[in-house]
Amino acid sequence: MTFIPDDAPMADATPLTFTATGSEYFRIWIVNLFLSILTLGIYSAWAKVRTLRYLYRNTQLDGHGFDYHGNPLSILKGRIIVFVLVVVAQLLEGFLPLLSLAMSALFIAVLPWLVMRSLSFRMAYTSHRGLRFGFDGRLAGAYRTLLLWPALALVSCGLLAPIAYQRFKQYQHEHTRYGSTPFHIRLRTGSVYGLMFAVIGMLIVTGVIVATLTSILLDGGNLEMPAVSSLLMIALPAYAGIFVIDAFMVASLQNLVWSGTTLGDDALRFRSDVRTLPLLAILVTNLLGMIVTLGLFYPFARIRLLRYRLQHVSVAASVPLDSFVAGQPQEVSALGDAMTDWYDIDISL
Repeated sequence: MTFIPDDAPMADATPLTFTATGSEYFRIWIVNLFLSILTLGIYSAWAKVRTLRYLYRNTQLDGHGFDYHGNPLSILKGRIIVFVLVVVAQLLEGFLPLLSLAMSALFIAVLPWLVMRSLSFRMAYTSHRGLRFGFDGRLAGAYRTLLLWPALALVSCGLLAPIAYQRFKQYQHEHTRYGSTPFHIRLRTGSVYGLMFAVIGMLIVTGVIVATLTSILLDGGNLEMPAVSSLLMIALPAYAGIFVIDAFMVASLQNLVWSGTTLGDDALRFRSDVRTLPLLAILVTNLLGMIVTLGLFYPFARIRLLRYRLQHVSVAASVPLDSFVAGQPQEVSALGDAMTDWYDIDISL
């Protein structure tokens, strides 16, 4: 089962195409890795730009690829600032623990601003058909979305987590524009709650299976250490359940978010129909490939996953794609983007 909204019929929809290949990306990735190590991380800014340009240009809609215009020097400056801040925080943690706690609190306080700036940077330097995207989210909205709602989700023991997720996606999509035309999203809270309850049910089933196997293998309470084969019989269902739940969540969230997204007054409508089982097969074989090749399969794994997720997004346009007009150009600092990179905060697809 995968959550795919039924209320978004699509006529004459054009699917995204993804023309990148694992072998091409492997060559880019291995050179980026070598030069980043050789330059003690300095080249990583150029590596990021090379990677995003390759992936964007090979993601095409109606025969035209996207493009990324980030400046490596700006990204490098942002990363140097982040590096200095992290080093200072680590030094303070050893000498002044209380000050270190204060800096951690300060980081949490400025996190919404950093994510907002990261969204602004990524959109300002992304284009399609020569027309730039943009992000005009406000700071007050960032704090409500990225601080207030997560805090409420935490104190409610997760009961408000679906609302927090919905508010973040609304903030992200409603303030993004293509040229001067804004995106809109219809993401119902009930749909996100339905997904949450489905995941909880899957977790309960997985837990019951693992507990039952454990009880059987321990012979009704025998506390002797089970054999390696017995441990595998317990671990495999647990890991299988985690993989199934992960694939189900990724597929269902993508479908819910993008099938509710439009550009302008329904000038462009999106639909995603990612399925759990094919995505699960990709995740499992990617993991096996990574294990067998000691990580060298990573570029191929990334391309396989991106191809499946992107090529299951379709776009139906009621107006020509070249009819959209440019918006106000933006110059955005790369600091927020560097900080979210450093802490591996994923705000992509």
